[in-house]
This record gives sequence, C-alpha cells and structure tokens, in this order.
Amino acid sequence: MDAYFYIVLVVGLVSTVICLTAGLLKKAPNDTTILSVAAVELSLLVYLVGSIIRVAGGETIAGEPWEFWGYLITALILPIGAVYWSILERTRWSNFVLAAVGVTALVMAARMNQIWY
Repeated sequence: MDAYFYIVLVVGLVSTVICLTAGLLKKAPNDTTILSVAAVELSLLVYLVGSIIRVAGGETIAGEPWEFWGYLITALILPIGAVYWSILERTRWSNFVLAAVGVTALVMAARMNQIWY
C-alpha cells in the first residue's frame, strides 16, 4: 500500500460518514456534504498526478496499465456525477448517493493499488 491509497482511504471514509449522517438526519445536500465529496475528488487528483510522476520517473505498473488508468479515470468521474446529481435533486437521498462516492473511491483505490504492485 502506498500513501496515495491511504489519502483516499481517510478522505473517502470521512466523506462517507459526513454524507451518511446528513442523509440519516433527513437533510438535503449542503456545503458540507458537497465539499466532502470535492475533497474525495481532490484526493483522486493527487493520486492521478502522483501516478503520472511515478510513471514518468520510470516506475512500471505490475498489472495492465489500461486497467489501472481506467479505474483512475472512472474514479475521477464519479464525484463529479454525484455532485451534479445532488444539485439537481436536493433531497436527503442525494446524500446517500454522495456517501457512495467515498466508499467507491476507496474500493477503486484499493484495486488500483493491487494493479500497481
């Protein structure tokens, strides 16, 4: 496991807890929940930049490179879609969609880590 995975782990779990709590309290998406998902996106962007630097520095991906980059691009798209959803549908259920982003990003980062090593 590398530092990038742990960054996504912490940020993803914190975001999930924040969004789940808001959903369970029957609140509509707000700045806190949306910004927590934005933090997940930022952590994935850090993962992207770090991965590009590592590859440019000569490190190789142990698994299939297309699979690694596919996971990373998909993970980067998910927070954008969830925030868009939460803006269009301002109900408590959107918070559960936002909560799914943190867990999904975490699982995808774990898989990317497996592919890398």
